[in-house]
Amino acid sequence: MADEEKTLRHGYTTGSNATAATKAALLSLIRQEAVTEAEILLPIGERVTFHMQNVEFGEENATAGVIKDAGDDPDATHKALIVSTVSWKENPGITLDGGVGVGRVTKPGLPVPVGEAAINPVPRRMIMETAQEVLDQYGMERGVHIVISVPDGEEIAKKTLNARLGIIGGISILGTRGTVVPFSTAAFKASIAQAIQVAVECGCEHVIATTGGRSEKFAMQLYEDYPEEAFIEMGDFVGFTLKMCKKYGVKRVTLVGMMGKFSKVAQGVMMVHSKSAPVDFGFLARVAEEAGVPEPLVKQIREANTASQVGDLMREQGCDEFFRLLCRYVCESGLKEMDGDAEIETVIITMKNEILGRERVDCRARSK
Repeated sequence: MADEEKTLRHGYTTGSNATAATKAALLSLIRQEAVTEAEILLPIGERVTFHMQNVEFGEENATAGVIKDAGDDPDATHKALIVSTVSWKENPGITLDGGVGVGRVTKPGLPVPVGEAAINPVPRRMIMETAQEVLDQYGMERGVHIVISVPDGEEIAKKTLNARLGIIGGISILGTRGTVVPFSTAAFKASIAQAIQVAVECGCEHVIATTGGRSEKFAMQLYEDYPEEAFIEMGDFVGFTLKMCKKYGVKRVTLVGMMGKFSKVAQGVMMVHSKSAPVDFGFLARVAEEAGVPEPLVKQIREANTASQVGDLMREQGCDEFFRLLCRYVCESGLKEMDGDAEIETVIITMKNEILGRERVDCRARSK
């Protein structure tokens, strides 16, 4: 029990690490000595000291690298080396760019303009303000150019959705709080909202939202002519995804997933993690009754152990109406979540990528 109640350890964002490395590099350049520790102020008001992995300096530039610690979060950038190189420049002021392993933005819809390094607004501000504070502290009026790089960034980015979002060549330098909260739902939601915004900016009028990698792969085959931006991996956050679609003006949504999660959505449960709400077999039995399924089979549904077991049973019996109704209930739950302002399609598939049911409801027509 003690292990289950153990508090998970927080880590620090790529933005915080890049800021600390910048401060260490700039101090090393000014002092002409290796500065291996740097204290910075996080956006949440906390002061944290970072220890550098390596520092090099010369008369015109200095480089400092720090190993990112994501705490107990399964972050793709955990243990990545975040490097900052600071150079003197002729003109006053501070400029910032991304180097090797930091992606560059190629699609609209992100908080960074197309063509710029994928260093988000908060980290950008942290880096620039921290550098200015150091320059002011030492009375320096010279300008500096800062380049953030991540040697393994291009390889790490393959584990992220960066390419789909139009961030090419590496990872993003992120963070709004400065800390990484383990298993943060906020981080996942932020990625969903960002993906939808990119889809809209790229001209996608129809978004396909999936509950996981398997369903997304199937959806991409189902809509093979669609650009990759149109596919949103929503995970368990069905309701949040639909609300973001409404916020950004998406009028047509296809939901693709499996029996377990969608049997919950059909009841109006919009956060479908296994711990959020159990599958209601009584509800599935009522859907079966409505579909005209014989009582002996309805009884088996009530006594089932998993939703996929119910799906297999209904499929074996050729109960297509059951799946049609279940899909319709999912669509109607989506209608309520979006206040009737979209056309929603639901596709329920098996673990073997076979369609169990497919139904579409024009919510705009029904809400009038």
